[in-house]
Amino acid sequence: MTKTIEFLFDFGSPTSYLAYKRLLQLADTYDARISYVPILLGGVFKATGNSSPVMVPAKGAYMLKHDMPRFARRYGVEMNGNPFFPINTLALMRGAVAAQDMGCFDAYAAAVFDAIWAGQKNMGDPVVAGEIIAAAGIDAQRLLDLAQSTDMKSKLIENTEVAVKRGVFGAPTMSIGDEFFFGQDRLDFVEEILAAG
Repeated sequence: MTKTIEFLFDFGSPTSYLAYKRLLQLADTYDARISYVPILLGGVFKATGNSSPVMVPAKGAYMLKHDMPRFARRYGVEMNGNPFFPINTLALMRGAVAAQDMGCFDAYAAAVFDAIWAGQKNMGDPVVAGEIIAAAGIDAQRLLDLAQSTDMKSKLIENTEVAVKRGVFGAPTMSIGDEFFFGQDRLDFVEEILAAG
């Protein structure tokens, strides 16, 4: 039976990028399905009293300069520091919900994640974001307009609130059935479950 990996993420999280890339590899290897749940990390932090690791300067420097590059090499993915980090991802996350509604989520997610964490683009700039989305073969204007609709805004809020009620305190968070895993550095446990079949 095909297993489903639920993936709660925010594009502004560099560890969400690493998890996204690795989950694609794992899904391919173990014939698993990924269920994407866009959340607003800032909303999760506010609700739980958590904060980004980069708020601790020494920890942030270690993660950005050492830890994440090591995992990028391990996974064989390109990752570059983004000079515009941290990026306000509110519009991008609403766009993720809109992309799901439009049926173009895979292309949208790949374009946005890669633009931020490989291409070093300022995806907080709506002009830049529109160009990247359009280059991915998506009707950027339609998506951006839909992303501003009440339904899409409400869905993102709902995703975030439900995540917090389930015990989520950061991104990336993955689940398989009743098992939760926080952080891309816990993906070995996800792989164990997938390998067990």
